[in-house]
Amino acid sequence: MDAAGVRDRAGELPREPGVYQFQAGDAVLYVGKALDLRDRVASYADPRSRRVRRMVESADAVDFAVTDTETQALLLEANLIKRHAPRYNVRLKDDKSYPLVQFTDHSVPRIEITRDPADSATVFGPFTDKGDVETVVKAIRETYRVRGCSDHKYRGRDRPCLDYEMGLCSAPCTGEIDADSYREDVESAVRFFEGETGVLADPIRREMDAAAQEAAFERAAHLRDRLSVVESFHGGGGEAVQSGTDAGEQHVDVLGVAIEGTTATVARLHSDRGQLVDRSRHRLDVPESSSGGTGATDGEIPADASRSADVLAAFLAQYYAERELPDAVLLPERPSDPEVREWLEAAGVAVRIPGAGREAKLVDLALKNARKGPERGDELGALADALGTDRPERIEGFDVSHAGGRAAVGSNVRFVDGSADTSGYRRKRLSDRNDDYANMRELISWRARRAIEGRDDRSDPDLLVIDGGDGQLGAALDALEAAGWDVPAIALAKESEIVITPETTYDWPDDAPHLHVLQRVRDEAHRFAVQYHQTLRDDVSTALDGVPGVGPELRKRLLRRFGSVENVRAASRDDLLDVSGVGERTADAIEDRL
Repeated sequence: MDAAGVRDRAGELPREPGVYQFQAGDAVLYVGKALDLRDRVASYADPRSRRVRRMVESADAVDFAVTDTETQALLLEANLIKRHAPRYNVRLKDDKSYPLVQFTDHSVPRIEITRDPADSATVFGPFTDKGDVETVVKAIRETYRVRGCSDHKYRGRDRPCLDYEMGLCSAPCTGEIDADSYREDVESAVRFFEGETGVLADPIRREMDAAAQEAAFERAAHLRDRLSVVESFHGGGGEAVQSGTDAGEQHVDVLGVAIEGTTATVARLHSDRGQLVDRSRHRLDVPESSSGGTGATDGEIPADASRSADVLAAFLAQYYAERELPDAVLLPERPSDPEVREWLEAAGVAVRIPGAGREAKLVDLALKNARKGPERGDELGALADALGTDRPERIEGFDVSHAGGRAAVGSNVRFVDGSADTSGYRRKRLSDRNDDYANMRELISWRARRAIEGRDDRSDPDLLVIDGGDGQLGAALDALEAAGWDVPAIALAKESEIVITPETTYDWPDDAPHLHVLQRVRDEAHRFAVQYHQTLRDDVSTALDGVPGVGPELRKRLLRRFGSVENVRAASRDDLLDVSGVGERTADAIEDRL
C-alpha cells in the first residue's frame, strides 16, 4: 500500500477502540491496537522507520475489529498475535490466548467458551479470567437454560439429555420449550454480555435470598459468591485495589530480558511469600527493529525505546493469557506500551522498576538467567536434539481402548511445555471392532480432519505420540497422509520402551529426560482412554438391565468382575454369589434371564 492507500483506508475506519491488521493476501503481517482506529491507521501513511515502511509497502489491505474498551483491544491483540504469528510483531512461543464467549449462528443458538470463534457467531470478549467466564456461563445456563451441546448432539434426539435433568438446558431439541420462548431466553443472556448486569444478577439475588430464608446456608453462600462474580464481571463495583505496600504481596514475578539477533529470551523468577519457588525461560521472536512492535499510542514505538522494553510489553500481554496475575511484577525497565502498564495496574498488579535493594538484586538475577539464552537443557530441548527436530512445545498423545472390540474408544491428550494441558484433552467413541490398527487409524483421521476443517479450537501440535508399535504408527501415518495433515508422529511401545519413528528406532537409556517426557504423554493417553472405556462400558445398555435385583451399581460390579455380559452368562453360581450384592434370589434371576 502507498501513503494515499493508507489514508483512504483509514478514512473508512471508525473513531472507536479496536484492533487493526495489515495483510498481504491471506497472510497477516502486523496486528496492532488503537484507542482511535482511524487516527492510528492514518499514522502509517508516514512511517517512522524502514521496517514499518517495508511492512506497509508489503500490505495490500487493512482489516479491523471494534471493541468496547481499550482493555478488550489489548487482549484481542494478544489473541490475534498468537493465532496468526505476524512477522512484524513480537511473538511469545506458546499457545495461550484469552477466552471469548460466543452464541452460535443457529436457529437454536448455543452458548460456549472458545478461543477460535466462528465468523458468523455473536461473540463477546476477550476476557482475562477464564474462571470468572466459566462461572458466568454456568449461571447463564442455570438461569436461562441455554443449550451448550454441539450441533451434532443436538440433531436427531428423541429425548432430552442429562443437561435438561440438571436444569442447564430447556431441551429445545425435543420441543420441551417452544422456539419463541427459547429465543427470548437467549436474548436475555445476550443482554447480560452487552452490559445489562441486572438481567443475571437479579435472579441470582432472589434465589440467594430464598435459600437463606429456607436455612439452606451452604447454597446461599454459593450463590453469594456467584453473585459477586456476576456483579463485577463488567467492572461495576469490581475494580481491583492496588496492593500499595510490599507487605501484602505474596506472589511476585521478576522478569529479565536478553536479545540476540531476532530471538529474545525472557527469564521469569516467581517468588511466593518472599521465597523463590520457580524459574522459567521463554523464547520470543523479535522483528529486526522494534519500532512499532507492540502497537504503542502513536502507531509505533519511539525510536529511542529499547528493544527489551518492546519485548517486555509483548511478553506481559501474551504470557498472562489464562494465567493468574501475580501481586507484583519487578522489571529491569518500563515496558514500551503504556496500555499494558495501565491494564496491569487496573488489575491490581504493582509494576516496579527497582533501583536498589533486594528487589534490584532479584532483577539482576533474572537478567543473568535470560542471558543464558533459551532453555535447551530441559526435556523438550533434549527431545528435539535426539529426534533432530524443532523443540516440540505442543505434544499430543493418542491411545485406544476396548474390551474384545466392544465399547471401543480413543483418547487425545495434550501437553504444553512438558506439562499436561487438561483443557486440551479430547476423547472419541470409535467403531466397535477388535482391530487396534483400524481403531488408531480412525482416531487420527478424526483429529486430522477436525484440524484441517478448522473445527478444532486447539493450535496444531508439534508432535504426535502414538501408544503402540510399528503397526499403530503405520496406521497413524496412513491417516495423516490421507487427510493431508503435515504433523510429525512417533510411537512409544510399552513393553520395550522403544521409540519408533518413520525412519528409525531409538533405544534410549531409562534415565534419559527426553524419554521421560514421552512416557508421561503415552501413560496419560493410556489412562484417559481406559477411564473413558470403563465409563462407557458401565453406562452401556446390557442384557442385565431389568433383571430383578440388579440395579446400576450391581451391574457395574458384575461387569467389572467378569468383563462382559457373555462372561456373566458363563459364570458359575458360586462365582456369581461371590460378587457383593448377589444373593440366592438375584443369582436365580440372573441365570433365568441370561
